[in-house]
Amino acid sequence: MLNKYARALFAAIFTPVAALLVRLKVSPDAVTIIGTLGVAAGALIGYPLGELFWGTVVITVFVFSDILDGLMARMIGRKGNWGAFLDSTLDRVGDGAVFAGIVIWFYTGGNNHFIAAMALTCLVLGSIVSYAKARAEGLGMTANVGIAERSDRLVVVLVATGLVGLGLPEVVLAVVLVLLAIASLVTVFQRIATVRRQALAALAEVEE
Repeated sequence: MLNKYARALFAAIFTPVAALLVRLKVSPDAVTIIGTLGVAAGALIGYPLGELFWGTVVITVFVFSDILDGLMARMIGRKGNWGAFLDSTLDRVGDGAVFAGIVIWFYTGGNNHFIAAMALTCLVLGSIVSYAKARAEGLGMTANVGIAERSDRLVVVLVATGLVGLGLPEVVLAVVLVLLAIASLVTVFQRIATVRRQALAALAEVEE
């Protein structure tokens, strides 16, 4: 949902930056890789040190590379599946780093094992959500449904974590993670049901 309404706005904002990088001969792949490294650094260095706000700021800055690399690829007319594969794979790395950083901090210095456990739950369910879609597409079907898509999950957890870093009660992050886990679980079942309907429909056509 957030992706639908926000992506066009951010694309307009970052188009001049993307054009500049293209003129400087910067590769979209380089932007993808640097963005992932920045997200991982903010999450796996900032969060475990208890810097929830500044870690979130660093992550947010580098998350926008996901928009930049796509804009750059279109500007240079790059076609093929390599860029999409690299981008999607490194997105999973970045997402994993964010939740892993939260888990590490709250299992150690943060000393809130409930939040750590819920972050771990969200990490696992988020990976299943992404896998379900990828597996469906690999089988020639689609699974573009769900109430907790990647961009939604990422924005919600970053906002909550950053606000806790500014002094908001930890219970806010706990509630957000619980709701996110539930939404992710619902999304998994939505995608399973969607693929099942497509598979049964395809089987019925063959039998006819």
